[in-house]
Amino acid sequence: MGRNVESDIDRESENQEALLRKQIRLRRRNRRIRQAIGYIILLLVCLAGLGLYSAKKQQMEAERDALVQKTSKVETKVQENVYKATIDLSGYVEPNDIQQAKFRSTGAVTGVMVKEGDRVKKGQTLATIDDTSQQYTLQTVRNSLREAELSGSPSQVDALKLQLHNAEMKLEYTTLVASFDGVVADIDVLEGDYFEAGDSVMTVVDLSVLKANVEIDEIDMQYIKLGQKAELTFDSMPGKVIEAYVSYIPMLGTYTNQGIGVVNVELTIDNPPEALRPGYSFEGTITHTGEVKMLLVAQAAVKTGKGGVTTVEKKIGEDETEPVQVKIKYLGEGMCQLLDGDLKAGDVLVYYRSSGPDKKGGK
Repeated sequence: MGRNVESDIDRESENQEALLRKQIRLRRRNRRIRQAIGYIILLLVCLAGLGLYSAKKQQMEAERDALVQKTSKVETKVQENVYKATIDLSGYVEPNDIQQAKFRSTGAVTGVMVKEGDRVKKGQTLATIDDTSQQYTLQTVRNSLREAELSGSPSQVDALKLQLHNAEMKLEYTTLVASFDGVVADIDVLEGDYFEAGDSVMTVVDLSVLKANVEIDEIDMQYIKLGQKAELTFDSMPGKVIEAYVSYIPMLGTYTNQGIGVVNVELTIDNPPEALRPGYSFEGTITHTGEVKMLLVAQAAVKTGKGGVTTVEKKIGEDETEPVQVKIKYLGEGMCQLLDGDLKAGDVLVYYRSSGPDKKGGK
């Protein structure tokens, strides 16, 4: 009886051990299956990525090939054009002369003899300042000089004459006068006001002649001469052309922010219309009577590099070009004027452009 019990226990133990081993084998097999599925998914993802990359690469190569096919080599010639030089002008007019009338003495204003808009003559009194102290000093010096001339020494007389001149000048400083014939444009003084020496109290302008400074490009200066006529138009006077002339050409020029040399040429308008006031802006032209030759290049052939340096490719052989540095002025309509550069009429320039339709619908 005891042996049968032990035998049953052994069989039960063996069965449990067999079941446990079976479960372990099952778990191992499931893990291997999951790993295999993961490897398969990873492989599929890699294959899909490789396919997308290959497709994208083919698309980019196709686009590049299409772009290369659309870009074409273009040859254009340097052209020579003969024209009449017309120089555009702009600016504003100024009075012929301006006096910022200032008292040269300190004190209270005793009189204002003009009002805004009055016409005045050279030397005319505009305003006066209290001169009591100056009159007293002048009279004292005169008395001393008379006494010295009767009984003083020559050196004393000379010294008093200098004092007399100084006193007369100080008295003169109490009177404000016009420096030229003109019109009172602005007044900032009333009788009784107190001013320091050097304070500006009114403005007198000479409107008999109007002037203007205009910037002329260094290239165009070869066509400018003294006395040359200019035609000006003003927005304030529609439909009217005002004639001016070149009245002054300075010896020195200046430079703009773009590094272009310019000369500030002065224009003069004699006997201007009354409706024309200082500060009015204008546009105009100066026309050179002779014929002028200039070289033209296509804007598309000009390349701009570092530092704003402009170059073109000049054809020197069947398949050879060389860069030529140039200085140009854009004229519009896709053309530029050649200002400087080792080129001549008939030289062939080479550039590349897209052969697709342009903005105007051409081919």
